[in-house]
Amino acid sequence: MKVVLLQDVKSLGKKGELVNVSDGYARNFLFPRKLAGEANSQAMSELKNRENAEKHRLAVELENSKKFAASLEGKTVKVTAKAGANGKLFGSVTTKDIADAISKQFSVNVDRHKISAEDIKNCGTYPAEIKFPQGISANIFVLVTE
Repeated sequence: MKVVLLQDVKSLGKKGELVNVSDGYARNFLFPRKLAGEANSQAMSELKNRENAEKHRLAVELENSKKFAASLEGKTVKVTAKAGANGKLFGSVTTKDIADAISKQFSVNVDRHKISAEDIKNCGTYPAEIKFPQGISANIFVLVTE
């Protein structure tokens, strides 16, 4: 019997998948616990619509990632911080500071967890990488001044 999973089932598959199971397993275990539904024409069309919506969402996300990466590639982000003698900072410049500066200067919201940069404890220019979904990345420079 073909069923569409309504929730993740450990030994069977993930939510939304079409799987083939024995009739007894479906009637006695999956259906009463609302873990699966029968794969009739309505369920199959809903499954197909969900898959098409997911493909569209991924395509839009990929397009936006490419656009944002192209707009940020090679740019320099200016971050100001308090510094002492010889340009040594009080504290350090964090990825949150870099994300805030990118948001203010380029109007692109970037998650601070997606920015990889070395520890910035002195004034100067440092390379950083921003990772977007689906393997797209952009290299930027962080200019730290007083």
